[in-house]
Amino acid sequence: MGNGDIRVRGLAARAGGWSARHRWAAVGIWVLFVVLAMGLGSAAGRVDVKDSDQLKGETHTAARIIEDAGIDEPAGENVLIQAKGGDLKATDPEFRDAVGAVVRAVEGTGRVTEVASPYDTKTISKDGRSALVQFDMRGEADTAGERVEPVLKAVEGVQQDHEALRIEEIGGASMMKTFDDAFGDDFKKAEYSAVPVAFGILLIAFGALVAALLPVVLAITAIMATMGLMGVVSHVMPMSDTANSVMLLVGLAVGVDYCLFYLRREREEREAGRDAQTALRIAAATSGRAIVVSGVTVCVAMAGMLFTGLAEFEAMGLASLMVVAVAMVGSVTVLPALLSLLGERVEKGRIPFLRRRRKGGGSQDSRFWTAVLRRVLARPVIAVAVATGALLAITAPALGMKTQQLTLDQEFGDSLPIVQTYNRLNEAFPGGSEPAEVVVKAADINAPEVKSALADFRDRAISSGASRGPVEIKLHDAQNIAFVYVPLVGGSDLDKAGASLDKLRDEVRPATLGKVDGVEAPITGQVAGSKDFNDQLAGAVVPVFAFVVVFAFALMLLSFRSLTIAITSIVLNLLSVGAAYGILVAVFQHGWGASLVGAEGVGAIITWLPLFLFVILFGLSMDYHVFVVSRIREARLRGLETKDAIRHGVVTTAGVVTSAAVIMVAVFAIFGTLSMQSMKQMGVGLAAAVLIDATIIRGVLLPAVMALLGERNWYLPKWLHRLPDLTHDETPQAVAAPAARDDEGEPLKV
Repeated sequence: MGNGDIRVRGLAARAGGWSARHRWAAVGIWVLFVVLAMGLGSAAGRVDVKDSDQLKGETHTAARIIEDAGIDEPAGENVLIQAKGGDLKATDPEFRDAVGAVVRAVEGTGRVTEVASPYDTKTISKDGRSALVQFDMRGEADTAGERVEPVLKAVEGVQQDHEALRIEEIGGASMMKTFDDAFGDDFKKAEYSAVPVAFGILLIAFGALVAALLPVVLAITAIMATMGLMGVVSHVMPMSDTANSVMLLVGLAVGVDYCLFYLRREREEREAGRDAQTALRIAAATSGRAIVVSGVTVCVAMAGMLFTGLAEFEAMGLASLMVVAVAMVGSVTVLPALLSLLGERVEKGRIPFLRRRRKGGGSQDSRFWTAVLRRVLARPVIAVAVATGALLAITAPALGMKTQQLTLDQEFGDSLPIVQTYNRLNEAFPGGSEPAEVVVKAADINAPEVKSALADFRDRAISSGASRGPVEIKLHDAQNIAFVYVPLVGGSDLDKAGASLDKLRDEVRPATLGKVDGVEAPITGQVAGSKDFNDQLAGAVVPVFAFVVVFAFALMLLSFRSLTIAITSIVLNLLSVGAAYGILVAVFQHGWGASLVGAEGVGAIITWLPLFLFVILFGLSMDYHVFVVSRIREARLRGLETKDAIRHGVVTTAGVVTSAAVIMVAVFAIFGTLSMQSMKQMGVGLAAAVLIDATIIRGVLLPAVMALLGERNWYLPKWLHRLPDLTHDETPQAVAAPAARDDEGEPLKV
């Protein structure tokens, strides 16, 4: 079959054909869509997730009570005054002078309120060497970091006058400012550097400026459109800054990958001697379809986050789902239109010494993967055993995975002075830096029985061993609400602090506040938030895993009409995710080889990461799987034997899969360079998983397993033959072997 009529079917093929015929209309519609989406998003504004919606359980109840009462909790600050030597005590005149100087200095800034001396609040450590001056920042807590600098300077001035003491400030506002100064630009640099990195890799892959620019431009326009759509959608489901960052990361990765798949297939067909129109139609029917299948699978995986019940996860899932859908649509519509418009000009801006097109040369096989495939297909049993054994060995550390919210010292190590202050404060006043907060709501907060219960709660919190005090009570008479601040025994050790929290919730509260009719007393705070988050996330794991796996299986079954392909897809993806978990635990929990990635073992994986990684990786790994298996299926339909079809499919896709994987690994690895351990964990986990997926899984394990299965790869039980046929037609290439037939001489349907 030459360059004549070609019968194509499927959504991607029809969309690509229409776009190629109506080039300017397709480009115009895309530009209009992007502009409209951005305009609507700008006009609507973005609604972010409220504190009261972040979590369910007691944390949610407490936030709702505070929000309904209209109470704006200020940012609390502490000044730790501590003797450097062992002789000076809080009762000594020099120490008292320093406390007085701190009080006067912070009050003199005019930026604070409710300044409390440790001699009034009894915030003096048991050994008498440390004391806390406490106060609140004026104005909104969210912006307190922008106003705290004069207060910090005032405290520094007192420190200079008292060399025998250590005088340091720490609190919500000072930590906010420190992190903004140290890491505020960290994320922006990562996001900005991801684009030139991706472009540089594409430039090497294509060897031409225009060809390299196309995927980047389309990915960026997809991201811009999605940002606008997020503003509109946020009025139904609130969004967040985290969701925006994840959307950028996923959007760039899949947007560039999808265009790369399409563009490389179109170029490959033209290099084989086909005219531009035929090359585009083949790319639309093959790579276009693979993009649609992959995109829908990724969207389904992202939709799994909607089952967590966690507002932040729901926002991330919906934002990621939208950007993948937009990138997918752009890749199968506006990209063929642009390729049709550009024609040979897609090769403009050729870089000397880089890849040259070969006229009529067909696909450019990878010598490396050809050599690997020769050995894998010669001994598939050994290849499966070695690759599976290696992946299971890498996965093994994941069996001991420990998840928790990272404390300040775990998140940042000793890179910031304020972390050392945090550790000293927790040592002198366990739990004092992040106390549990009991939000007490009553019909009359000043009623005798309520006041008695509050006093009883304060006493029992200490006598039960949950706190060493001091327990502070703040009344809001007008709203009939009281805040009770309880420093938890365990401090920054979240396991011990969690046990103290359980005592408060299960023993102390029922015996005191719980006995007063009509009183609500949810307990919130950082430790409570971490526990509620973990509990809710644990309940979401099974539904999310089941949803993603079942729907991914169904999509593979419909797309390839093979029960075997669907099963092997799921198993291989689970191996890939398991290996990523194992690397995370080995590096960040145990510290094995952590220095190689600029990290350190912190003893735990941040709570949200395992589920997040599963959803993201399960979706993204389908990119390569669908692309490679589609090419294998095409070759089998043309009559090649299964082993030859496997060799052809893997080798001819090796270049594009390698380029796509390098881009993803590079983009994700950028986040591994950030200073925050949680971001390092995310970046390293994603990069490692994609690297394993594109090499061991797709280059060794997949072809070895398919070689062992032989014709069983295409097995579909008769009772499933009525399923919708979402496969695509074979491409119009020269048939390398007679069409495959079954035992009865009928053409084989793959």
